[in-house]
Amino acid sequence: MATLLYRLGRLSFRRRGTVLTTWLILVGAVVGLYAALGHEFDNEFTIPGSESQQALDSLSDKIPTAAGATAQIVFVAPEGQTITDPHYVAVVTQAVQEAATKQQVGTVIDPYTAKAISPDQRTAIAQVRYTVLRLEIEEDSLEDLETVAAPAREAGLQVEFGGTAYGIRSVPVSGKEAAGLVVALVVLVITFGSLLAAGMPLLTAMVGIGVGLLSLLTVSNTITVSSTAPTLALMLGLAVGIDYALFILSRHRSQLAGGTPAEESAALATATAGSAVVFAGLTVVIALCGLAVVGLPFLTVMGTGAAATVAVAVLVAITLLPALLGFAGDRLTPKPGSRAARQEQSEAAGGHSGGERWIHLVTRYPLVAVLVSTVILLVVAIPAPDLRLALPGNGSAAKETTQRKAYDLISQAFGPGFNGPLVVVVSGRSGQSAQQVQQAVGVISQDLMATPGTLAVTTPQYSPDGLTAAIPLLSKTAPDAGETKDLVAAVRDRSSSWERDTAMGITITGETAVQIDVTDRLSGSLVPFISVVVGLALLLLLLIVFRSIVVPIKATAGFLLSIAASFGAVVAVFQWGWLADLLRVETTGPVISFLPIMVIGVLFGLAMDYEVFVVSRIREEYVHTGDVRTSVIVGTRHASRVVTAAALIMFGVFASFIGSEDTIIKSIAFALAFGIIADAFVVRMTLVPAVLALVGRGAWWMPRWLDRILPDLDIEGRRVPRPDVEANSLASGACRG
Repeated sequence: MATLLYRLGRLSFRRRGTVLTTWLILVGAVVGLYAALGHEFDNEFTIPGSESQQALDSLSDKIPTAAGATAQIVFVAPEGQTITDPHYVAVVTQAVQEAATKQQVGTVIDPYTAKAISPDQRTAIAQVRYTVLRLEIEEDSLEDLETVAAPAREAGLQVEFGGTAYGIRSVPVSGKEAAGLVVALVVLVITFGSLLAAGMPLLTAMVGIGVGLLSLLTVSNTITVSSTAPTLALMLGLAVGIDYALFILSRHRSQLAGGTPAEESAALATATAGSAVVFAGLTVVIALCGLAVVGLPFLTVMGTGAAATVAVAVLVAITLLPALLGFAGDRLTPKPGSRAARQEQSEAAGGHSGGERWIHLVTRYPLVAVLVSTVILLVVAIPAPDLRLALPGNGSAAKETTQRKAYDLISQAFGPGFNGPLVVVVSGRSGQSAQQVQQAVGVISQDLMATPGTLAVTTPQYSPDGLTAAIPLLSKTAPDAGETKDLVAAVRDRSSSWERDTAMGITITGETAVQIDVTDRLSGSLVPFISVVVGLALLLLLLIVFRSIVVPIKATAGFLLSIAASFGAVVAVFQWGWLADLLRVETTGPVISFLPIMVIGVLFGLAMDYEVFVVSRIREEYVHTGDVRTSVIVGTRHASRVVTAAALIMFGVFASFIGSEDTIIKSIAFALAFGIIADAFVVRMTLVPAVLALVGRGAWWMPRWLDRILPDLDIEGRRVPRPDVEANSLASGACRG
């Protein structure tokens, strides 16, 4: 592997004009395709083949208005007045009649006819039933519907719009995310002491994002892509794109400072640091593609889209970056007497930097370092078992949006269950009559009212032939509450007895039931997902790369501690409300259902970036010197500055997305930002060297039979030709370490 990358790096350096032109043509091609085709998002969270989804699909054919999206128009009278005043009745009735004429609307239920009036007589809800699903509602349909509110508002009523028609339609990317680039630039300038060197990782990252992200947006016209997927691809592609270039560029500058010619240094950096980048990127790709194990289309596309962006970042790092190094030539060599040159000289000589002193302390008291690091992460992880999951609804929308205002008004006036009605579907079988279906509906409705957790059972809807009925069921609790999930489970438990007594088919569906099923599927997939990730990425890749039993086990344990700490922090902020005001978390409660799987996949890949980079330097020193403690000190010292910079850049990129107005992105970005800091500094820069120092030569032990059958990938670059000055520099650093 290292030999192949050595040749690729040298070729890219020499043919830099061709390489740069090729990438520019590729960027131009994807920009042109995107400009011509645009994008089309699908934010439906569904489980193809599930009971609730099959029932909803069937219902959409038989009773479209029962399965289609529903909008709620909420009318609120001023304090001291009632919505039943004749003047208000007139304007509300006018709004309802006008709403029925709007595009894609099937029926509108008048609040006075349906008696959808709050007990205090101040609030009324009109139900607007569309004949299509939320995804099929045209962009201007909801805007057209909202025009009916003008006369009512002029009359003094507050009018807000909500319902399933107002779900997540897009995830905006604002200028706030650019703060991550500013942080990255500052860290890179401090790290390299050169604007030219600092600009290269940013430039290559932007090229990678341009190709990967625009490709994902373009294919959204042919496959299901949620609006969250591009944002995650952008967040991850930007972070790893900068980091991968940073790893290789840092190695290149260090070699230039040691006297290695520019061309040889670029090839050698691509062979050694580039090998670490390739395998780190491969772990990220495997982890993200492992999301397909869950079996949810939207999550599969989300994972593979982000994985493709990471793969492009790797290709950019090992081809375009060496080409840019060719254009820069010797100008990247730290100038004599500069701070960057002094840093390189100090690092090579084993100077007493903060990182150097820390590594010496950790390796001098390895057992204490292991225990303290573990205890810190376990304490932060204490809230993690309280993690609650749900899919997003209007209750998690920004407070200034009309759907959030409608959600809050309905919850206060009628109860939170009105925001997520369930639907019990009664289907007559062959030979049964419409009258029999009506009788069965009457019996089932009475039983539903007696079921714990039920708030109300409203008027059923029937198919034209009368053989299918949809019974709206309102729970006492919010759609994302655990009690609502219990109500769904209770109805499903009773359905078998109802089917036996009535000879009808009974299923429960509706958007709330579908979301509950998606959440259950995601929760149940955690163990298989972790097994796939650990099995494919960790035990195979790390076992082959480092030829060690201890390293993969240590990496697994450290990763699990980082994940537990990250989840603990998420619960504390997004469920318990700690620091909620500081982070502008407007609503506390369950977090998005796919957060655990997504964060595990992404954070695993990023953690393995640092694992591969740190341990590969330690392994490289061990291969060349055979001294265990010296290899830990020297290898970690060489990696500490660049890993610190990489972690700070990652943190800056993720933290910039915490300012997003979208709760999904905010919670995922926080989990990743916290997790990356914990993993980089507590696990990879403390726990890893402490364990390796504690275990000694046993860290690199592997059974002979296993060593013989595993391929030798030579990530350390043992077979790569090295200039004498580089070898002397490494040897000098090892001795003085």
